[in-house]
Amino acid sequence: MTNHLQTAIVDTPPVSAQLKILPHHKQETSEQRQPTLKYHRWIQPLQQFVGGLLLLVSLPMILLLILVVKLTSRGPGLYSQRRVGLNGKVFLIHKIRTMRVDAEANTGPTWATQKDPRVTTIGRLLRALHLDEFPQLVNVVRGEMALIGPRPERPEFTQRLALEVTNYLDRLAVRPGITGLAQINLPPDTDLDSVRRKVDLDLQYIREASLFLDFRILVATFIRLLGARGTKPAEWLGLKREAHLVHAVKASGPHLVVVPNEDELQQPLVSPMTADDDGPRLKHGKFRLQRILPR
Repeated sequence: MTNHLQTAIVDTPPVSAQLKILPHHKQETSEQRQPTLKYHRWIQPLQQFVGGLLLLVSLPMILLLILVVKLTSRGPGLYSQRRVGLNGKVFLIHKIRTMRVDAEANTGPTWATQKDPRVTTIGRLLRALHLDEFPQLVNVVRGEMALIGPRPERPEFTQRLALEVTNYLDRLAVRPGITGLAQINLPPDTDLDSVRRKVDLDLQYIREASLFLDFRILVATFIRLLGARGTKPAEWLGLKREAHLVHAVKASGPHLVVVPNEDELQQPLVSPMTADDDGPRLKHGKFRLQRILPR
C-alpha cells in the first residue's frame, strides 16, 4: 500500500494529529473558531506593551543573572533555542542558561528530568524561581510570544507529540506564552501523560481566555516568583483546574502529521524520548501539515 500526500500549509488554526475521520464526523471550521480566537488577536498589542514595560523594569536583573551564570560555569550566560509558535512558525526563544553548555552533546534534544544532573547549581535556583524565563519578554515585544498562553515546544519534540497527543496541534492556534493556566497548575513535563494534561489545560485557556483570567494568571505567576510552591497561588485566585487525560485515537484511515517546511529534509519522524537520536534539524520557517491518505 502506498501513501498519497496532500499538503496543507498551516495558515488557519490547525487541527489535531491522529484525528480519526468518521463517515459523518462534523469538524469545526476555521470560521466557527474565529469568535474563540478573537480575544487572542486583539489582546496581543496590549501584551506587547506590558511586556515592554516589564522588560525595562527587569533588564538590570536579567543582565546581572547573565553575568552570574557566565562567571560560575563555562559557556554564555544567555542562550537561544528553536521553538514552535503561532501556526507552526519556528522562532528563537531566549533564556538564561541553567544547564551545562554541553548538556545535549551526547544525547541530542531530550527533556529535562527532576534533579537533572545537567543543571548547574545556579541554574537549579533560577529554575525553581523561574527567573531563567525573563529574557523571553524580548520575544513578547517582538510579537513571537504572548505573556500568557501554551508554552512553546521544540520542533524536534512537536513532530512526535503531534502524533501521540490528541489535539496537540490546536495549541498552535494562538501565540505561545511565558506563563499559562497549565504552568500554574501542573509541574514540568516528564512524559507523554504529563503533556496530555498540559494540553487539556492549554485548550481550556484558549477557549476561556479573558482579560480577567489573564490578570489572575499573571498575579498567580508573580506569587510563585516570590517563592510560593505547588498550586496554592492557583487555588487562592480561583484558577485551580483539573486536567484530564485524553489518549490519541489511532486512526486506520486518514490522519495528519507535522513535517518541516524544508524540501531537502527526508528524515522520518523520530521519538523525542530516545537519547541516541536527535531528530531532524530544522531551520527557521513554518511547519506544514501533510494528510496521509492510504490508497
